[in-house]
Amino acid sequence: MNHGKATRARRTTLPLHLIAWIVGAFILIPVVYALLGGFKQNSELSANPFGLPETWATGNYTEVLASGSFWLQMWNSTFIAVATTVVTVALSALAAFVFARFAFRGRELYFTLFTAGLMFPFAVAILPIFVLLRTLGLLDNPMGVILTQAAFGLPLTIIILRGFFRSIPGELEEAATIDGCTPFGFFWRILLPMARPAIATVSVLAIVGSWNNFMLPLVVFSEEASWTLPLGIQQFQGQYASDTARILAYLVLAMVPALGFYAVAERHLVGGLTAGATKG
Repeated sequence: MNHGKATRARRTTLPLHLIAWIVGAFILIPVVYALLGGFKQNSELSANPFGLPETWATGNYTEVLASGSFWLQMWNSTFIAVATTVVTVALSALAAFVFARFAFRGRELYFTLFTAGLMFPFAVAILPIFVLLRTLGLLDNPMGVILTQAAFGLPLTIIILRGFFRSIPGELEEAATIDGCTPFGFFWRILLPMARPAIATVSVLAIVGSWNNFMLPLVVFSEEASWTLPLGIQQFQGQYASDTARILAYLVLAMVPALGFYAVAERHLVGGLTAGATKG
């Protein structure tokens, strides 16, 4: 009987596993193709696009790494991504704490207004954002990108953190209050340390989203010294349009930091997304 149940369970999960493998292949194959293509010459890339390189040519990668503009764009992307994450997580944590632990008139209405931001496409707002940033003098200024990305990152971040904060038992807050802990003290000393999985989740989402953002830096930055990696990739592709192997090497090196950060924080990402799903 147990054997029959196990067989039925395998039959039920087999389609899900198959779908997961197919989706994973669609994601992994382009990355592997770009990685191997960066080690090939253009002639070999045309003749043998999917096979292993006959001669592993590291020149494409070393030339990109020797470029000062690549490291400048890497720094710009890193600074903007880290600053965006700090601003987004800090503001969202405070807002989510209020929405989760305080009862006041209009709370759900205000929360609904925040969540409505998820339905507001960034492309629709690009012209008003450009006019606003020009009025504030934030064009060609990293703060123009940081503050805008943080504003668009607030809705999802607040939703995730609010769900986690609501899952914390009220008895814990009552005990902290009896011991003389203020609401902010409870938030800073107890709630935030317990919310590390959720904080890691929203941090990963903010960093990866900022790292891959192309449209906003394109609108804000006109000086090459301020470009981020996505803009650098576009410029590099135009400069070396006939050198596909070198372009692939540039793409791979631009992806490495974000992929590395995601790989390190992946276990927190899964735990944070499911945190609070069964409570509150």
